[in-house]
Amino acid sequence: MNRIFIMILFCVYSGLIFSQELLLFSDDDKFLGCLNCSEYSSESICNQYGDYGSEYSSVSIWNEYSNYGSEFGSESPWNEFSSNGPKIVDRDGNYYGRFSINSISGYSNSEKLKEIYELLNGDLKKIRDVFCEE
Repeated sequence: MNRIFIMILFCVYSGLIFSQELLLFSDDDKFLGCLNCSEYSSESICNQYGDYGSEYSSVSIWNEYSNYGSEFGSESPWNEFSSNGPKIVDRDGNYYGRFSINSISGYSNSEKLKEIYELLNGDLKKIRDVFCEE
C-alpha cells in the first residue's frame, strides 16, 4: 500500500501543483468535479457525499455504472481505449490534458494512473480512497 500511496502523491503533485483549482469537464462541457479542491468542497471529486465524489452519482468518475466512470464509457478516465476522458482545465480555461489512463490523452501522468488502476484491479472505491488519501 505504501507503493500506491507514493505513486498517488507523485501522480497528483508532479505537474499538478497549481495555485488554481483544476476542474474536470466532459467533451460536452458537463462539469465533473474539481481534481485538487479540498475534500470538503461540494465540487471535489474527493467529497464522497457530493455529486462529484459519490460512487452513486451519474456525474461522478467514481461511479462504475455511469458513462463518466465505467471502464467502457467513452468519456471515462478508466477506459484505456478512449481518448475522450475528462478534460483538465483551470478556472481561467487553461487546458492541461485529459484525466485518463489512456497514455495518448495528453495527461502527463496517464501511465502512473493506469498502473494504479491495474494494481487495484479497477476497483474505483479503492482507487478513490487512495487518490483522496482516506
